[in-house]
Amino acid sequence: MYKITLALKYFLKRKVSYFAVLAVTLCVFIVVVVMTVMTGLYGEFKQKNYEITGDCVVGTDSLVGFAYYEDFIKILDQQKEISAVSPVIKSFALIRIRGSQSDQALEIMGIEPESFCKATGFEKTLFYNKNSVSEAFKPSGDPNLVGCMPGSALLYLDNIDFLNQIQVPMYTFSISCFPLTSKGALMDAGTGLVRTMNFYLSDISHSGLPRVDSSMIYLPFDHVQKLCGMDGSTKRTSFIHIKFQPETKLSKGCELVRSLWNSYSLEKQNESQAFLLETVTVQSWKEFRREAIAPMENEQAELIVMFGFVGLTTVFIVLVVFYMIISHKSKDIGILKSVGVSKLAVIELFSIFAFLIGLLSSIIGLLTGWLFLANINRLERWLDKKFGFELWDRSIYAIGDIPNRVNLTILLVIAAAAIFACLLGAFFPSWQAARKDPAEILQVNQL
Repeated sequence: MYKITLALKYFLKRKVSYFAVLAVTLCVFIVVVVMTVMTGLYGEFKQKNYEITGDCVVGTDSLVGFAYYEDFIKILDQQKEISAVSPVIKSFALIRIRGSQSDQALEIMGIEPESFCKATGFEKTLFYNKNSVSEAFKPSGDPNLVGCMPGSALLYLDNIDFLNQIQVPMYTFSISCFPLTSKGALMDAGTGLVRTMNFYLSDISHSGLPRVDSSMIYLPFDHVQKLCGMDGSTKRTSFIHIKFQPETKLSKGCELVRSLWNSYSLEKQNESQAFLLETVTVQSWKEFRREAIAPMENEQAELIVMFGFVGLTTVFIVLVVFYMIISHKSKDIGILKSVGVSKLAVIELFSIFAFLIGLLSSIIGLLTGWLFLANINRLERWLDKKFGFELWDRSIYAIGDIPNRVNLTILLVIAAAAIFACLLGAFFPSWQAARKDPAEILQVNQL
């Protein structure tokens, strides 16, 4: 009981302990805010990448694509572990919006909207046809025209909320491609080299991924096949996007597709375009979008390292504080040891003191961090309105509101780490004090 009483006395009467509480509280506050925001950003970024990809992708980065995909899709459709399959063509094209004076070199993606939305979460990115994806390529002005869906950033729509209240604006896109043979040669070498088609705005896609929304335009699958020269007697595609049943684990599902593909490619090895199958890979969505996700993962790893240094700073602060306190309480320690208090009891006394500092700092830091996060978006809007200042550039970070959902597990880990840092910082000076002989401490010239 005396250990708790003395620890409380030291904590309340030594002003330097308030400095320790303030320092540790500040560290806890910073870690709570930054970890919550960055964890939210990372989670949202991964989710948005998943929604435009599906669970698994079979395909090739070659511009000529691969053949015999239709028979493989039939095989995939027969698997009970697979809920949806959709072919996709990705290529590059020269695109001119009617009325502009220049062409843009952009990516085009040919999709079958109904099957693609079943295999992915693509319908969530649409503005006008979220609930009627079969109408996605039908312009509202004339359903007989062929529609297209550009990324929102292609139309320079910085503020896109107004689109929910108006009809689809009228835009015409002239899209030109260089069709290629299965061996990569120009297909129309003697007839003008390029194939050009006109498409009319039917919807707008906003994935929340700036790089995608600023460089991608979605077109009907069969029209892209013609533009790219993949519509011959042996049709070709670039990718097959696959969604598994909810109970199918990602790793097992990808392994199943990989096994099916290996068997299928062996069956087709004697076909005329079998060489195209050699570049085809089977990847999970994480592997397929690795180039986009990896930088965010690196940032998260760097953040953890930085917080490790913050933790070391906390340990150092507590260590200095306890050196100061113990140096002024050497008489108390000497008296305690002279009446039979053990070395372990002295260490326990100052450990309780350190625990109180860590506990109080954690509570204050967590509460202030939670309150700040609850109002962080309101604060940012106020800063933007008054000073034109945004905490994050939305053209780089794929966010609307700043993530502020507090994760209980993260809070508990941060609190435990703060208490542990305090205990660690207090251990060495208290251990040194416990080792001293009471006769040496209580010498007149030491008092």
